[in-house]
Amino acid sequence: MSLLERLQQFTQQHVTTDTDSMAPLDAVIEHLYSATEGSIKGRRTILVGTNNYLGLTFDNQCINANHQATRTYGTGTTGSRLANGSYAGHQELEQELAVFYGVDHSIVFSTGYTANLGMISALVSKGDTIILDEHCHASIYDGCKLSGADIIHFRHNNAEDLDKRLRRLGDKTSTTLVIIEGIYSMLGDRGNLREIVAVKQKYDALLLVDEAHSLGVLGESGRGLSQESGVEEHVDFITGTFSKSLAGIGGFCVSQHPELEVIRYTSRPYIFTASPSPGTIASIRAALEIIRNNPCLREQLWENASWLYNGLKSLGYDLSPEVSPVIAVNVGERVNALTMWKKLFDRGVYVNLVMPPATPNSKCLLRCSVSAAHTHAQLNVVLDAFASFQTPTLKKQLA
Repeated sequence: MSLLERLQQFTQQHVTTDTDSMAPLDAVIEHLYSATEGSIKGRRTILVGTNNYLGLTFDNQCINANHQATRTYGTGTTGSRLANGSYAGHQELEQELAVFYGVDHSIVFSTGYTANLGMISALVSKGDTIILDEHCHASIYDGCKLSGADIIHFRHNNAEDLDKRLRRLGDKTSTTLVIIEGIYSMLGDRGNLREIVAVKQKYDALLLVDEAHSLGVLGESGRGLSQESGVEEHVDFITGTFSKSLAGIGGFCVSQHPELEVIRYTSRPYIFTASPSPGTIASIRAALEIIRNNPCLREQLWENASWLYNGLKSLGYDLSPEVSPVIAVNVGERVNALTMWKKLFDRGVYVNLVMPPATPNSKCLLRCSVSAAHTHAQLNVVLDAFASFQTPTLKKQLA
């Protein structure tokens, strides 16, 4: 089979070809009215498929900071951090992230994806070992592949399984990196961090926690699961993204280890990628300040998450395992998922349609992302839209 024939086969298997239906890539946001509403195909739509957890994309403080930096420094850096792309704002953000996390070292990457890709591939190499939770994000898997290290999966959130696999490595645990997430992006469940830290300490391995979906969401100061679990001092590296709670684009890693600074000279995704634009960096710095000073946003987020989760549960849906800003609705087979996703859109509600192999356990999911900016009235519209599917026929199909 030629390369083009392979792509044609993929199209036949995965892309909707019915002219009367809409594929996910057709859901282009033409206009935004707020952090939670936009226009898609000319229809005013409630957005419950973004990761805008604190609703800061339209915050005036962030927008004004972006405008001012763009006027002062221009629209882009046109170079990597090791070339001409290291501006004062990048360094100031790194210093502020280090202070925020209570560590001495921080690196800013161009995206959350390249933060994982760059950190993992620079920390380990051929002959080393990575043990990662089987539900980890694609960026983590890709970083593992790029590293050339031996890759071992352990059962999701199962510290006993991690212990068993580390024990089998013997003295190789000193060159082993364990990777988990704070909040897992598909099902919205927390990592079992306290128990995993105990196992990691037992075998003297290194631990990297991706707090992409938990930054600004968990912890007394919004630092994520590591803070909420009270184990920050035992987490060696924390990676994250600016594209969710911080409402921008970019990624980072923080650590108490001074060796993190060496990554600037060994991480190919860091060295060979243009640095984030000055306006983006400025808006992220403003958003980080908001997270520090406004815990009420986290409180509102969790109130909204409980409202939607409990409402969907009362309708009888098979949901992700715990209340979270990420709420996954198991909708059975592919045809049901496509049908429900399209009909939700027809009722003015946009959620994420997620299909295998991106989903755990080969389930088709409608993934809802809750924001602090959602109103209860908007969430009730979402619940009414889901309630419209609760017919005996559909219930039988989803069973």
